[in-house]
Amino acid sequence: MSPVDQSEPLERTSREQSTSKKPFVSIVVPAYNEGAILENNLNIISDYMVSLEDDYQWELIVVNDGSTDDTGSIADACSSKRHNIKVLHHMYNFRLGQALRHAFNNCHGDYVVVLDADLNYSTDHIGMLLAKAKETKAKIVIASPYMKGGRVSNVPWLRKTLSVCANKFLAFFARDRFQGKLTTLTGMVRAYDRQFLSRLNLKAMDMDINPEIIYKAMILRARVVEIPAHLNWNPEEAAEMQGMKRISSIRVMRNILSSLLSGFIFRPFMFFIIPGTIIFLFSLYPIAWAFVHTITMYGKVSGKTGYTFSAAVSKAFELSPHSFIVGGITLMISVQLVCFGIISMQNKRYFEELFHLGSNLNP
Repeated sequence: MSPVDQSEPLERTSREQSTSKKPFVSIVVPAYNEGAILENNLNIISDYMVSLEDDYQWELIVVNDGSTDDTGSIADACSSKRHNIKVLHHMYNFRLGQALRHAFNNCHGDYVVVLDADLNYSTDHIGMLLAKAKETKAKIVIASPYMKGGRVSNVPWLRKTLSVCANKFLAFFARDRFQGKLTTLTGMVRAYDRQFLSRLNLKAMDMDINPEIIYKAMILRARVVEIPAHLNWNPEEAAEMQGMKRISSIRVMRNILSSLLSGFIFRPFMFFIIPGTIIFLFSLYPIAWAFVHTITMYGKVSGKTGYTFSAAVSKAFELSPHSFIVGGITLMISVQLVCFGIISMQNKRYFEELFHLGSNLNP
C-alpha cells in the first residue's frame, strides 16, 4: 500500500477525534404561544450556532409548553428541516419551571444555554456565555443587563422598574461571601454546566426556578459569574415582522411577586429578625414611659403602704395605661418574631446540610 493510501484513514481518524473533542452545547428555548415569532427566531438561533460549529457541536431543544396557537406545529416543522432541533410538547401549560426541568432532563450537551423565544437577548450572547464558562470554569454564567457594562433598551418603564427592584431585593438577600454580589437573579438567559445542573433536584414550577438554581448553587459553593448583557425588549417590532399580533404569556406582576417571595429562600430568618428588631425598638418607647411613671409613683407612695412597688405600678398604670399595654404587646410580638427567625435559621442550616449531602451522594 502506498504512503498516500495509508495517510487517508489516519487523516480521517484525526478529523473524527477532533470533532468528538468539541464541547457539545444544548440550547433550550421554552415557548408558550410564540407562533408569531418562533420560526424566524429558531432560524436565527440555528444560523448562529452553525457559525460556531468549528468550536462546538450543538442541539436545539424547544419546549412547547401547552401552547394554544400554532407554536407546536411550527416547532415540529423546523425540527423536520434540521436534524439537531428537538421539540418537547406539553399537553397543558405547566409554566416555566416545569418546561425547563423537562428540557434539562433531555439535554445531552456539556453545556446548557437557556434563551428566551423572544430573543430579547441577541444570539451573540450564546458565544459570550460559553466563552466565559470555558474561561472561568464556572458552573453557571448569567447574562446580566444590570451589572456594569450591561444595558436595557425598549423595556416599558414599569416593567423595568419592577425588574430592577426585584433583582436588587434578591441580591441583598443572596449576597454570599463566596460569590460576592450578583446583580441579576431572575434572568433566564444563562449557561450551565450540565452535569452540575443535573445534581440540583429542582422543584419550582414557575419563574422562581431561576432564583432556586442560584440558591442551590450557593449551597454547593459552586462558582456563579455574570457577563454584561444587552436586554432589548421590543415585542411590537417582532409581531409586525410576522404580520400578526403576538400573543404574550408574560404576566408581569405575578412573576415579579414570585421573584420577591423567592428572597425568603435565601434568608428566611431575615423576614422575622428584621421586623422583630424594629418592633422591639418601637416597644422601648412606651416601656420607658411606663418605667418612668412607675419610678415617679414609687416616690409618692413610699412609706404609705407595705406594698410600695405594687402600689407604684398600679398608680402608673392608672396614669398611663396605654404605655403598659402597647409596650407589653409589642415586646411580646418582637420576642416571638426573633424566636421564629432563630428557628428558621436553624431549619435553613439543616436543609442546606442535607441538600449538600444528597447532591454529593448523587453526582
